[in-house]
Amino acid sequence: VQLQASGGGLAEPGGSLRLSCAASGSIVSINCMAWYRQAPGKQRELVASITSGSSTNYLDSVKGRFTISRDNAKNTVYLQMNSLKPEDTAVYYCNLHLRTTYYGTYWGQGTLVTVSS
Repeated sequence: VQLQASGGGLAEPGGSLRLSCAASGSIVSINCMAWYRQAPGKQRELVASITSGSSTNYLDSVKGRFTISRDNAKNTVYLQMNSLKPEDTAVYYCNLHLRTTYYGTYWGQGTLVTVSS
């Protein structure tokens, strides 16, 4: 299984970015899909998650600004980030709990988001 994350980059405060993470390989099903982030000198934290039933959960500081969604046909999870703040600057990682011949958790390679004027 491979996870390919994309969409990071530089945005101004108040701007928007959309992250994508596509999974490929011998995937039978995907349960939970999530985005984590890790800022310099800080621990990795859960930003948002979405279950197979499309129930979502968000870090308090991103509620109302970020939206997680999934496309099951494409094995892809998205993170729409609006009203970006400098404190959103971090490396963002996708995390998928999925089934091949067994269940496992997989991480994407990380994509850098920088919010600065």
